[in-house]
Amino acid sequence: MKRLAFHLLTITFILAGVSGFAQKSRRIELLNADVLEYDETSGQKFKRLLGNVSFKHEDVYMYCDSAYLYNDNKMDAFSKVHIRQGDTLNMYGDVLKYNGDTKKADLSGNVKLVDKDMTLTTQHMTYDMKANIGSYDTPGKIVNKDNVLTSKRGYYYEKRRELFFKDDVKLVNPEYTMTSDTLRYNTVSRVSYFLGPTKIVSKENTITCRSGWYDTEKDISQFSKKAVIDTKDQVIKGDSIFYDRHKGFGKAIGNIEMLDSAENISIYGNYAEHYEGSGKAFVTGRARLAQVSEGDTLHMHGDTLRAAYTNDSLRIVSETEIKANKDTVNKFNGFHRIVFAYRHVAFYKKDMQGRCDSLAYSMKDSVMKLFYSPVLWSDKNQLTGDTIFITTGNGSVRDMRISGAAFISTQEDTIRFNQIKGKKMKGYFKDNKLSRIFVESNGETVYYAKDKEKYIGINKAVSEDLWIYMTDNEIRQISFIKMPVGTLFPVNEIKPEELKLDGFNWRINQRPLTAEDIFTTVELAPKPVDTVKPGRKGREEKGKK
Repeated sequence: MKRLAFHLLTITFILAGVSGFAQKSRRIELLNADVLEYDETSGQKFKRLLGNVSFKHEDVYMYCDSAYLYNDNKMDAFSKVHIRQGDTLNMYGDVLKYNGDTKKADLSGNVKLVDKDMTLTTQHMTYDMKANIGSYDTPGKIVNKDNVLTSKRGYYYEKRRELFFKDDVKLVNPEYTMTSDTLRYNTVSRVSYFLGPTKIVSKENTITCRSGWYDTEKDISQFSKKAVIDTKDQVIKGDSIFYDRHKGFGKAIGNIEMLDSAENISIYGNYAEHYEGSGKAFVTGRARLAQVSEGDTLHMHGDTLRAAYTNDSLRIVSETEIKANKDTVNKFNGFHRIVFAYRHVAFYKKDMQGRCDSLAYSMKDSVMKLFYSPVLWSDKNQLTGDTIFITTGNGSVRDMRISGAAFISTQEDTIRFNQIKGKKMKGYFKDNKLSRIFVESNGETVYYAKDKEKYIGINKAVSEDLWIYMTDNEIRQISFIKMPVGTLFPVNEIKPEELKLDGFNWRINQRPLTAEDIFTTVELAPKPVDTVKPGRKGREEKGKK
């Protein structure tokens, strides 16, 4: 009994092993053929099948006009080859070589793979029916809804519904064309991932990068590694750029450079946002504006730089207004661009430097407006006031206006300063140097008169209005127009500190001496506190009093 039990157990294990092997290498089943012939002429036994041939191998069905079925569980199929797996995958071709043990298919000649809403065509493809992975090494073409993609090599992962493309990859969409070295595409999410030099061309812009992704369904994308968006009039560069084509919104991070060819302006920083529809943009993080003109460059910094379109009254216009005024060449008719700088503003140019808390620069009339404790240096002259307006043109300063507590100081030596004070001033420039200044209302001057290099007296005067004429940025003549009262003092009769006019503030330590100095933070005088109008409660209490 023991020996019989042992033999029965042994047979059971053997049968289990045979059954497991049979499952792993299930034979290819012949379902139909109009003609069946046996052939042994080549030394290998096989069946030759003709007419309406069909096979089944596990979950795979195969159809063709003719085939060879070999004894080693392999087959070759010819003409009108069709492979079907499940309800979604269908493949077609001229010739098929199929291995039943490995479940690998080799298709050639007019190969077509159809999977739901995706169709792939090529001349040669291998497909692993077990892993559901296909690959082609001849130029292939993918059509997925509105997208047409071509490449020299590719892989298809059916379970993940993803395609991987290599070499001369090109994706054509009705709105843009994308070329890349390497691309991964998901047919369900319709998101493309690119891993090499990539270029996307559309009517609105041209985008280049070396890495990133593009959601072709939502038209949103992320570009990195030398990313560039070229909108013809503007170029945006950055380490990483996010772009929403439908919203016309772009966001850049790291080593940003925004080039405006129309205005010949470049803006740099570490974070930026740009809105195509409204033309609005802002940059932060070591933000800098550079404008080149006639061999010199204006460098301007602020904690935040903003750009927008305004109307003639300097009101920032909405995207709706801009759309209503766009012409056929996409220009914003009736509006002009303005750049704002906020907090710790400084600028440097070889012949002029300045600081203020905030600044506005209009592209229409090339006027720069400095607000809150502004200071300007032109050669030896320091100019301050409540607000300073600078008008430029052709790379040169044409004129300047100072309103409210206008003050010009020029250092004669370590203790002596020429000073001009008034309620308002207007300065005129020639060759980027102050040539004459008109002081309007409450004019005061302290002027150290010289004969060559020797001081001959101190002229202290008051006049309602006056003109100052300058040569090489030094005072040459002062003309008092209304009710002048002046005194010429001997040099040694009055101490220099007694001659400083009310409001004098020598701020030379704030002056940027190089372009790099604009990033040095300087705390200016605090902004004036606005007078708040009393609300309802305030008016009621005021009435009670």
